[in-house]
Amino acid sequence: MKRILYLPLLLALLCAAPLRAQHADPQTSAAAGERTLSADSITTGDAHMDSLYRSLPEVMVTGERPVVKARAGRLEYDLPRIIENKPVDNIYDALKQLPGVAEMNDGLSLGARGVTIVLDGKVTNMTTEQLYALLKSMPASRIERVDVMYNAPARYQVRGAMIDVRLRHRIGDPGTVQGEVYGQYNHQHEASFQERASLLYNGRRLSLDFLYSHNHGKGYNTTHKEARHWQEATDETVLVENFETGRSRSHTHSFRLGSDYRIGDRHALSLVYNGTYSTSHYNQHTTGTQTATNLGGSTSWLHNGRLDYEAPIGLKAGAEFTWYRTPGHQQLNSEMEGTHLDFYTKDMQRINAWKFYLSQEHELKNGWGLNYGAIYTTSVDNSYQRYYDNEERRMKNEESSLPPDMTSRRREQTLNIYAGFNKSFGEKWMLDASLAAERYKTPVWDEWDVYPVVNLTYMPSRSHILQLSFSSDKDYPAYWAVQNAVSYLGGGYSEIQGNPLLKPAKDYQLQLNYILQSKYIFGFWFNHNKDMSMQTLYQSPERLLEIYKFLNFDYRQQAGVQASVPFKAGKWLDSRLTLMGMWMRDKDSDFYDLPFDRRTWAGVAVLNATFTLPSVPQLSLMLNGFCQAGAIQGIYDLPTSGNLDLTLRYAFAKGNCILSAWCKDIFETQGIDPQIRYGRQWVTNDYSCFRSLGLSFTWKFGGYKEKKREGVDTSRFK
Repeated sequence: MKRILYLPLLLALLCAAPLRAQHADPQTSAAAGERTLSADSITTGDAHMDSLYRSLPEVMVTGERPVVKARAGRLEYDLPRIIENKPVDNIYDALKQLPGVAEMNDGLSLGARGVTIVLDGKVTNMTTEQLYALLKSMPASRIERVDVMYNAPARYQVRGAMIDVRLRHRIGDPGTVQGEVYGQYNHQHEASFQERASLLYNGRRLSLDFLYSHNHGKGYNTTHKEARHWQEATDETVLVENFETGRSRSHTHSFRLGSDYRIGDRHALSLVYNGTYSTSHYNQHTTGTQTATNLGGSTSWLHNGRLDYEAPIGLKAGAEFTWYRTPGHQQLNSEMEGTHLDFYTKDMQRINAWKFYLSQEHELKNGWGLNYGAIYTTSVDNSYQRYYDNEERRMKNEESSLPPDMTSRRREQTLNIYAGFNKSFGEKWMLDASLAAERYKTPVWDEWDVYPVVNLTYMPSRSHILQLSFSSDKDYPAYWAVQNAVSYLGGGYSEIQGNPLLKPAKDYQLQLNYILQSKYIFGFWFNHNKDMSMQTLYQSPERLLEIYKFLNFDYRQQAGVQASVPFKAGKWLDSRLTLMGMWMRDKDSDFYDLPFDRRTWAGVAVLNATFTLPSVPQLSLMLNGFCQAGAIQGIYDLPTSGNLDLTLRYAFAKGNCILSAWCKDIFETQGIDPQIRYGRQWVTNDYSCFRSLGLSFTWKFGGYKEKKREGVDTSRFK
């Protein structure tokens, strides 16, 4: 725990470094014999005027292009320039370089809030995890720009925060083929590998892109659990101390094939296919109060296809289909305090999802814009889970203590109709507003909701930008979370229960951003999440069992401030510091027999710094630091955690070859070890955390670099 205390101190020292940078003294320069040419010597035809050209390199004033521009309702970032000369290999890691974006709980957040990532403005049916896997397999050189929206208007088919990654589809001259080959080795207690190949063809009307990625390797983890489990029948507290070790191996193959056909100006047809095939196997052993062996594995297939059409009149239409299937199995044998579990189980989830949309945008007179459209999505979840007791128990016809089998066919339908407008009032005011009405229908719920979104931008000058926005959102539960299924975690002391009555959460957010000189960003937000769903842990007083289950809280509230400040020192340091302070409140009046209303303060610090030797610009060192303190999650307390990463990047062969080496989570403090000290609930989970060492090599061919040219939804699958 002491190591985590070093992180804030180290971050503070790094932030102070630029303040010690020395600046040239004019008097010293004059004493050194430097001569300043007056304006009069130029206008009077001074014979020494030509010396101005010889002096320019010494007095040249270098400008800096803004990395962010304000548009109606969004911030447009020049991400390729932000990550220039930085050891960033894929789109996922590139997004972490954006101001206010941090990696928390194995996902990206924007201002400590969940964010939806879309590609080319197209929302996908893929889950967040599947989309993240795709982003990690795509090279960062495919990024053209990134649009950040803290509250996306309805026409983007996303509610809440959104990051739109605009990809390059046409690079170089017509008829050219560019590509990139990438290989990675990473050692985090066990070895893992990635091989990736990307091709891009640019024709006069047709462009094609192809991507293949293979991730494979082994994993290792440990969990040290301490629990004081009160039993109501005996009014005694049972001390539980388990130590779990787990090993795993996996293979994941990812494919992407995209095509764009330009029929004419603002007239295009595009087709994209994403596919994934993966296998995983694990074995866990538990010792201590409980002894157990847990073996299992799963195989999954994903096929996702999308067709989009854009017409010159502002009409857009599209269809998307997603097919997902993941069968799994588990064999568990455990014993604890006289209770035995010995069974084999099979489960499967199969999702068929369709999405259709039609939208229209009009550019009217006097700077007015009008947009409206409809989106229809439907999905069918065919899932089952079957338990098989051990043969000895079956032969004795003993009554099984296992949960009943589950077979389900569950259909969801969503119809969304929206309308919006945008208006520019001179050069200083921009307004973008929309209203959406949505019907959500399942076997349990059938309701209509209304979602307003308002974005107001004020630009008194190019150096000052203010954005005020209000949005509403709905977060749908994962498919497996609403199935009436029970599965076991670890050695069987922990049980995961489904909740068929889980309802969607409604989210309301107010956001104010101030951007100074197109690079300093300050923000304030307030968020109210009604019926927020969260998986929580509860120690059953009736039996020796931990229950993990998604439940709806009354609400979660958050208020926070954020500051993102870049700083440079000559050409050798380019860095950005982001600080966030938050007030959090979680309230649930019917949480088993323990209603709670908890409040706390939390803080987050993120540092990204790149060091470059001016004499050797192709060699750079990148330091990333992250620290979070004081958070809660229901009745969980989340202690301070953070990480410090170092990456060395060397580019050669005119930048076409890049060699990177890294050491991530140097102090092994990234893991979050949650604990519960609430009422009679007492649990501590100490999860293993290992630093990782890695090496990667990238080769670009065919001129795979930027040239001047003409101008997937929530995590719901298992």
